[in-house]
Amino acid sequence: MTTTDAGLAARAPSGPLFPIAAAMLLASLGISAATVALPTLARSFSAPLAQVQWVVLGYLLAVTACVVIAGRIGDLLGRRRILLAGLAIFALGSALCAAAPTLAALVAARVLQGVGGAILMSLPLAIARDTAGDRTGFAMGLLGTTSAVGTALGPSLGGLVIEAWGWRAVFVVLALAALGALAAAAHSLPVVRGEGTRGPVRLDLPGAALLAFTLVAFSLAATGGGHGIGVGQAWLLPLTFLGAMLFVAWELRAPSPLVEPAALLDHRFSLPLVTNLVVAAVMMSTLVVGPMFLAFGLGFGEAQVGLVMSVGPIVAALSGVPAGRFADRFGAARIAVAGLVQTCAGLIALALLPHALGAPGYVVALVLLTPGFQLFLAGNNAAVMVSASEGQRGVASGLLGLSRNLGFMIGASLAGVVFSIAAGAEQIAQAKSEVVGRAFSATFMFEACLILVAIVLAIGARTRRRADE
Repeated sequence: MTTTDAGLAARAPSGPLFPIAAAMLLASLGISAATVALPTLARSFSAPLAQVQWVVLGYLLAVTACVVIAGRIGDLLGRRRILLAGLAIFALGSALCAAAPTLAALVAARVLQGVGGAILMSLPLAIARDTAGDRTGFAMGLLGTTSAVGTALGPSLGGLVIEAWGWRAVFVVLALAALGALAAAAHSLPVVRGEGTRGPVRLDLPGAALLAFTLVAFSLAATGGGHGIGVGQAWLLPLTFLGAMLFVAWELRAPSPLVEPAALLDHRFSLPLVTNLVVAAVMMSTLVVGPMFLAFGLGFGEAQVGLVMSVGPIVAALSGVPAGRFADRFGAARIAVAGLVQTCAGLIALALLPHALGAPGYVVALVLLTPGFQLFLAGNNAAVMVSASEGQRGVASGLLGLSRNLGFMIGASLAGVVFSIAAGAEQIAQAKSEVVGRAFSATFMFEACLILVAIVLAIGARTRRRADE
């Protein structure tokens, strides 16, 4: 570490953390704030849902395809410089969304906005590692909190803005917020001496293209129909496998690979990424299956469902920073394992308490479950970023974002499949409440088993890390 780097590490991280937390918040708002606009967009453009949903899918595809590439570019050209560029791209994409004359133009602008969102998702963790020093866990917890706030705030903020000024105003707000974050980042993010001097010639363009192709194919397979993987897009799975094999083969021989093969073979790096994917899949299952149980199992209306579901993001926002402090005090790997244990207990409670106690049981289970997620995320993210070399921190941050996105996609498909099989009814709206309740319980007992696998992986990674030391 250079003298400049040491000085940055010792500096209180509150100043640099503000703009990178704002960047993480914007990346989350880019997803959640647009979802509430879909019915309005369908009316405005006289388009069916299958077309309007690409306003959301276009953003998600761009983020998923570009998140690792954005991290690598940040490593090569300077993470501060690329984060500023990402905020500018996000602001431009948001402005173009607000001015879009047609649905096709809106989707294209959302793709551009998603490219900026990929940068905002990939680089904050790496910059936090650069600037937070021995408070890395605190920084990871704060970023987890802002992400949860974005998820919780997006639909309500979007709904209020649309009701008052129309759907275009949502993107105007995002553009103005991005410009504000850009000004704050330009002012407070420190310039690291020597950062970004390696030049663009080392960017692995063939590897980047193969990775983007593979991720887009998988994303379309998982989300193309809006209801999980179906027959119409199942042919994309072999294409995904082929793209992954070609990517691995190229990276093994590339002079300057996008992702260092040695890093992926390092258990300190690879096992936390796999665990992160599993936990993300489980997190998504609560968002997919929960509303169906509340609506069809307990007979709640939309407002009641929204009120109960808001408990999770609120608890996540309150528990993120304390989780980060625990990671700093007790060790990131240990807190990640503790978070998984609490998550498993929370999933078992979610499988049993709502079926027996109704909505109060659901709320109690969420209050137990959500801090477990936050403990794991703070500890796991800190462990990955600490183990990543200085020249690979952007890629490491991007891979964490990628594993989370892939987990969300897999979780959305898998949870729906498990719930439908357990319910045994093609039309869940016509199923009896007892059947819906049993299917809900079975789904989350299955999810608890997945977390048991994640616990084994996390303990294995921690044991091997201690043995290496």
